[in-house]
Amino acid sequence: MSQIRVKAMCIIEHDGKLLVSRYWDEVKQEYFYRLLGGSMEFGETAEETIRREIKEEINSDLLNLRFLQMVENMFTFEGKPGHEVIFLYTGEISRTELFHKSTFVITEGYTEVEGMWVLIQEAISGPVPLYPACDYKSILV
Repeated sequence: MSQIRVKAMCIIEHDGKLLVSRYWDEVKQEYFYRLLGGSMEFGETAEETIRREIKEEINSDLLNLRFLQMVENMFTFEGKPGHEVIFLYTGEISRTELFHKSTFVITEGYTEVEGMWVLIQEAISGPVPLYPACDYKSILV
């Protein structure tokens, strides 16, 4: 039986670009972008979750963190259905040297994925989908 996962994710912008991780779905044969963040642990607040996740993923602290909204995300990945409730935040990273890198490694648990800066317009309306799906135009533009 599948479960609904509770997550916290963060919109991180810099110089007209959005920080994302890039994944490949083998079943759909397509790339997609995902905001940074991850699953809440028992006893942890959403704010604690997003701060821990960003520290784990890119070894950075979050500055000027602000809660935006809750997002419900139902999706299929690798042929399997998923269901998430996401606390969506916006914030800035303390590791400013990442602003000057086009790609870098993001640690996702025991695996590593490609992190990158993508033009905001490309991220919200380009050929590669951005997840979780929500109305990014009202938030970012």
